[in-house]
This record gives sequence, C-alpha cells and structure tokens, in this order.
Amino acid sequence: MHHPLAHLPTRPLAAGSLLSLLLLTGCGSGTSEPAASAEDTPEPAAAATEVAAGTPRLALTHDGGVQVLDASTFELLADLPVEGFNRLNAAGDGRHLLLSTTGAFQVLDAGTWAEPHGDHSHYYTAEPELTDVRFDAVKPGHVVVHEGRTALFDDGTGDVTVFDSADVEDPDRAQRELTTPAAHHGVAVELSDGSLVVSEGTEEERTGTRWLDADGTEIAANSGCPGVHGEAVAAGEAVVIGCEDGALVHRDGTITEVTAPDPYGRIGNQAGSEVSPIVLGDYKTDPDAELERPTRVSLIDTRDASLRLVDLPASYSFRSLGRGEDGEALVLGTDGALHVIDPEAGALVRSIPVVEPWEEPMEWQEPRPTLHVLDGTAYVTEPATKELHAVDVATGEVFETAQLDVVPNELNGVTGDAGHEHAHEGEHEHEEAGTA
Repeated sequence: MHHPLAHLPTRPLAAGSLLSLLLLTGCGSGTSEPAASAEDTPEPAAAATEVAAGTPRLALTHDGGVQVLDASTFELLADLPVEGFNRLNAAGDGRHLLLSTTGAFQVLDAGTWAEPHGDHSHYYTAEPELTDVRFDAVKPGHVVVHEGRTALFDDGTGDVTVFDSADVEDPDRAQRELTTPAAHHGVAVELSDGSLVVSEGTEEERTGTRWLDADGTEIAANSGCPGVHGEAVAAGEAVVIGCEDGALVHRDGTITEVTAPDPYGRIGNQAGSEVSPIVLGDYKTDPDAELERPTRVSLIDTRDASLRLVDLPASYSFRSLGRGEDGEALVLGTDGALHVIDPEAGALVRSIPVVEPWEEPMEWQEPRPTLHVLDGTAYVTEPATKELHAVDVATGEVFETAQLDVVPNELNGVTGDAGHEHAHEGEHEHEEAGTA
C-alpha cells in the first residue's frame, strides 16, 4: 500500500540548418520585491515546525484563489486569494509550486520541506504563502521539471528561462536564458548533460523542434512535426514531443519521427515516468472537431520509437493522464473510473470506480475531474460534488474522500522531501478551441 495516510515505421532525421536561437547565460528575469528598509520591516515569516517525515501537500485552484491542503489528512491549511484563471505547475524542489497568473509565473510556497543533515534529513512545515517572487512573462506557458532543473516558456515572447529547481525562491539565482526566433505556444526541457530540446514555431503554426548542446550548438533538428505540443521524459532520458501526425522521440542525439496510423493522429498531452521507457499520450483523429472526446490513448516506446493504441471504455480529458510509481499508465475516464494500463503489454488491467460519470466541458478552463499522482497515491477531484478522493494505485482502494468548500479546478502537489520531486504528468493543453 502506498497511502500517504497510514509498430509503426520510423525514420531518423539528421541535424538540419534552421533558424538560430539567441542563447544567453546569467542572472536574469526572476524578480522579487526589493528588500525592506529598517523603517519598513516586514512581518516575520511563519515559524517552522520540525516534523518526523516529509509531509506531502496538495494545492488546488478555484474561482477566487488557491487552497493548500495536507495530502494525508486533507486538512485545509491555507486559502490564498488570487484573481482570474490561474494554473499550477511543479517547481521541482519538493516545496514550491509555480502559479501561472497574470504577467508572471509566481512562486507559491506550500510550506513543507527537508533539510539534509549528513546521512539523514530534517523535515519542517510552515504556513503556506504566495510569495512575492515572480518570473515575469507576457503569457506564462509550459513549465517542465527534469533532473533538478526547471524550464519556463513564455508564449508571448518565445523566451525560455532555465534554473536549478532548488533556487526557485532565490532572487539571485543563476539562470540560463534563450529566445526562440518567434513567439509561439512552446515548450523546452533541459537534460542532465545540459542539452536543451526546444520547440519551434510562430503564432500561426508550430512546426518542429531543435536540440541544442550545453553551449547552444545544434545537435539535431526536425521541421516535420505539425502542431507541436506537450512534452514528457521517459526512462533513459528520452524526450517525447507530440505532433498532429504522431510524435518525435529525442534520444541519444537523434530525433526520430513516430508516425500515427491515421492521417491526422494528434498527440498533444503526454505523461512520462522515470521507471518506464514508454510514454503515455492522448490520441485524437478529427481535425475539424470543436471538441473531440477520444476513447483511445497512445503508448510511445522510446526504445524503438514505436506507437501502440489502447482502447478505453470511455473518453477522457487533458487532465486525465498520469503515471504510477511503477510506471503504470493511468487515465481518468468520463465513466468515473481510473483506468490502469500496463504499458509494456499495452493492455488495460484494471478500472477503479472513483467519481460519478461526467462529461468534458466545451471550454478547457472549466472545472472537470482532474488526476494528480503523488507518492503512489492518485488524487482525483470531483467538481460536481466539491470532493477530493485518494486512490491507492497499487491496490485500487479509494481510501479517503474529503468534502471541499470550493469547486476545485487545477490540482498539483509537493512531496515535502527535497530531491524526490518528479514531474510525471505531461504538459497540459491550453490553447485554441478545436485542439483541446
């Protein structure tokens, strides 16, 4: 039990000569409020309480703000007012989240962390707070966490900012900065060798990716991936980027195309796992649908760049994909069940009833049941009843349900254990009607 409580053809592509990127290194766009003067001393931060072990916490958005809850007890710890529609992203350090809000990625301190001390760590909790630390962005977009590095993409400018995840709240952090040739709804991920995979496109169309080494020199490029969207990293540090006709696999310095079996076979949202070489993706086949409700998902094997489709008994949404601790592929269906897929076998092995049947709303910003996996537990929101459920992925037990006082929308969480924060979920859809 993991309760927190108790073959398709492929073709390798050589590096191409595409538009260049501007690469900079230095201390940059992350900002914070100026230090207070002696006459204007701020209130002291909330006192830290030492606890016995890492304390996972959840954060959920609602109309009017963000709530932070204890992931084990579902106790409400804070309700932080924030105007407008906001999104939650992992920051990567086990303590903070990044709130995509008006004009910035803003740092949310969930108030749970670990401090290493020799051969062990000390664990602390404090009151959650929305800090003054902001990464300015015209249109804050995708956030990707991998191997202790966090990459931010500003859709309004095409700017990419990468930094050590542990330094997210440090205004003096060192940052790697990059500007793409044109602003677009993009994504970037930095790998452990310092190389960077980044999307290419314009406001009108997205066309491919470039792979740059640590010095900014192109390793490989692909310009044949229409509608580039989303990212996931699989075991072996293979990066999968979705296309409207399949996907791209970035592995061992080579970009390989994975061709969908349909002329239009769009993979726009993915979920990766550090223990599985197979990436879970959505799969849509109707380019003219105002809102397609697919009943198949894709499994992309990064070892041979093959693709397999799995039929489900129900449709799902872009907030339905996740991965279990052992690499299980998880899909929250509109039939109310959490469907568990064995990615190696490509087979549905179990369906766990969790919520009442639901229908995906036409607008992607509207609340719908949402899946987030943290420490072996699948957390599922149920907006219709204002409930939050906890599911043990290994046993299939729905072992806890909490009544909320708000309608939950986005859901994310932190482990409270530095060095053990992993972004298993892929990047979520948030773009024009007809492609959600």
